[in-house]
Amino acid sequence: MRYLVISDIHSNWEALKAVLEAAEGRYGRILCCGDLVGYGPSPNAVVDWARANVAAVVRGNHDKASCGISDAQDFNSVARAAALWTRQELSVENMNYLRSLPAGPLPIGGFQIVHGSVHDEDEYVFLPLDAQEDFDRLGYPLTFFGHTHQQGGFVRVAPHRINVVQAPRGAGITSADLELREREQYLLNPGSVGQPRDGDSRAAFAIYDQGQRGVVEYWRAPYDIAATQCAMASAALPEILIQRLALGR
Repeated sequence: MRYLVISDIHSNWEALKAVLEAAEGRYGRILCCGDLVGYGPSPNAVVDWARANVAAVVRGNHDKASCGISDAQDFNSVARAAALWTRQELSVENMNYLRSLPAGPLPIGGFQIVHGSVHDEDEYVFLPLDAQEDFDRLGYPLTFFGHTHQQGGFVRVAPHRINVVQAPRGAGITSADLELREREQYLLNPGSVGQPRDGDSRAAFAIYDQGQRGVVEYWRAPYDIAATQCAMASAALPEILIQRLALGR
């Protein structure tokens, strides 16, 4: 089976369309590591699509805030403003769908997906030290996570040796392959579709080929950032959220 693995779409329909176009014909099922909504201008379009097409989704912190599971009091002011705007925009059906999403970890079949860390769905895994705590709790050789908006991840090659996985760099549509090895553990982030924060403004995603040994393909795809920014401005979403899309920060 080949999986399209995505995360942190954040209501960015233009970025999602670019990902689907770049990945067309390369996968059989779609998985999402959370945060379908928040920040961006098209929450209903994204959730409508997810309801119809995504095989498995775990909830993210913005999903929880936007559907009222959490009150967004731990968000900064611009994130909270976007979450409250999203809450007003969502249809009843999409609000209920977000409320029904499970917390991670969610087993898929030999691997699992989470939003933040394995032991706390809202915790960020930025550093090898953060990853070490998760590796000690995994239970699976492979876990996909999101939340940081940074494509890449970590591989534990020995009990106290963790290597950082680098994302592909370049322009246009680019990809890089990571071959999975036996006796190693992987915490891998497909990156953010809708609001990358690793210095690359292109939409990020991964394709997991669950073959004999397994390969994870990291992908980046350019999208119409200006169209998303225009829609955000029309919705009167915070200016800092509009500008950061072009910076990848």
